[in-house]
Amino acid sequence: MPKVAVVGYPNVGKSSLVNRLSGSRETVVHETAGVTRDRKEVEAEWNGRSFALIDTGGVDLADGGELARSVQDQAHAALADADVVVFVVDARAGLRPGDAELADLLRRSDVPVLVAANKVDVAADIPTAAEFHRLGLGEPHPVSAAQGLGTGDLLDAVVALLPAAGAADEDDEPVRVAIIGRPNVGKSSLVNRIAGQERVIVNERAGTTRDAIDLPVEVDGRRVLLVDTAGLRRGAKVQESVEYYTTLRSRRAAERADVAIVVCDATDGVTSQDLRVAELAMQSGCATALALNKWDLRPEVDLDHERAKVAQKLRLRPRVLTVSAQTGRAVRRLLAEALALADRRTVRIPTPELNRFLAEVQAARQPPARHGHRLKMLYAAQVGTGPPRFAVSVNARNRLTREYAYFVENRLRDRYGFQGVPLVIDFVERRRDGRQSRDARNRRAPA
Repeated sequence: MPKVAVVGYPNVGKSSLVNRLSGSRETVVHETAGVTRDRKEVEAEWNGRSFALIDTGGVDLADGGELARSVQDQAHAALADADVVVFVVDARAGLRPGDAELADLLRRSDVPVLVAANKVDVAADIPTAAEFHRLGLGEPHPVSAAQGLGTGDLLDAVVALLPAAGAADEDDEPVRVAIIGRPNVGKSSLVNRIAGQERVIVNERAGTTRDAIDLPVEVDGRRVLLVDTAGLRRGAKVQESVEYYTTLRSRRAAERADVAIVVCDATDGVTSQDLRVAELAMQSGCATALALNKWDLRPEVDLDHERAKVAQKLRLRPRVLTVSAQTGRAVRRLLAEALALADRRTVRIPTPELNRFLAEVQAARQPPARHGHRLKMLYAAQVGTGPPRFAVSVNARNRLTREYAYFVENRLRDRYGFQGVPLVIDFVERRRDGRQSRDARNRRAPA
């Protein structure tokens, strides 16, 4: 897919323009300058042509700070990977020295450049864009990311410069793996280690990552889409509006993922907030594993104790693995576990096998009774995948207890390796004529 890099000085409206051109709300937009730091790709389509818009952080070449240099490196990487560049300037503020410096850099590149004079919100302001002829990059396009003015003409110009379309990719959908966790536990370092390059910014300052960044990689011949996310803190500690929106993006990343790797800091062990993050992923339907990162710094941590804590606190009983993003230790094993979880999330168990399992469960522990009448589990079948869903036909659902429902679920996990995989079990009451009760048809096990 062709790529279009969107670059410019801080706070000129690059992310707003990316959202407008793509018809989405994929990027975080805020009045505070410097919200965008990593480069983020967003798919767009215009007149039948599909392409990827690369949103980048604001480039101020005069800023020599460590974080600013990292943002500049990400922008340069986007330029090197792009087929077309959209250089965004602020028509309301006028031409600034930072614009001229970036324009000089773009003039020396071989990539075609379009100048988008943003914040032209009314037709009367269109003449203000003429000032940007001085950049030497051709005719500026007056646009408004807020109102949509001129964006269609800009998209026409972008599509006209795109290279010829290649063959469509007909491979299967990639496995989506979200890397989530508390701030400053090493999520971005782990993503860079897996990717084999500095794809996202890593900084000692907590909260460096501000958006969910998708990164396609290949693992053992399989397509994987890694999603680096912003750190998740307790809701009571989220005070800044920017952090609220970044947290929202992280939650949405978990909702659309197949597998979530909850990264924990081995120097702290598995904390209560780590357990909350894991619960969030499981409630979203993700298969989940916990990774104790920075294991090279605290190898004396009692791993058995941490695993017992997780098994006691989390109903899905996910695996706890040790890893070091700094040295690369056990990263391949963690990826293998993520792919195995994705496979188990879509596994289908034959009905005869399920019914043999049901008979063994009732033989191992007698079902509960109420008013002298005992619960009987008559039949079981798998009715869905991703996550797995099962229907168990019973003679009387009011005799089922929460404890026994959990017993059946845990036995199912142990038998078929569903540790860390969300399961849905519907206990369906069968009427005397042998058909399912309409009211009970889609009920779930007690939660």
